Amino acid sequence: MSDQNERFDPELFVREAYAVAERMDLEAWSSLFTDDGIFTDQSVRITYRGRDDLQYPVRNYGTAFGDMHRELYDVWTLDDTVIVRLALQGTHTGPLETPFGIIPPTGKTMDAPCADIFELENGKIKRFDCFPEGSVILTQLGVISNLEAAIRS
Repeated sequence: MSDQNERFDPELFVREAYAVAERMDLEAWSSLFTDDGIFTDQSVRITYRGRDDLQYPVRNYGTAFGDMHRELYDVWTLDDTVIVRLALQGTHTGPLETPFGIIPPTGKTMDAPCADIFELENGKIKRFDCFPEGSVILTQLGVISNLEAAIRS
């Protein structure tokens, strides 16, 4: 193991990645990934790859929730894998793009459970699997009971 690897702290790296996302520093966010790194939103089974694609989910949620916050509860590290239990929190003040259409701002808040798994390689994100609880988000935004009326294409 090299000295560089001994100094690399996977948990600290992931905590900083969350801070970068909260600042909406999209260039810095995409630079955290390996050249072939991927981000999968498991709630909608969409995988993002490449600089612009990797920026999309952070931009989308930051636009929809102007005060977007990721409250980290637990962080576990096993070698180059970091698992995080967290909550996605914010007020829905902008349009939220979904695979089904756009949800206009509701003004409601979300505090939804989420779990994230980061696989790191050479100090960067090789794979990021995000498991946000989509049904909780939609319920808290008041759209789950009438999805057809809440979404416009």
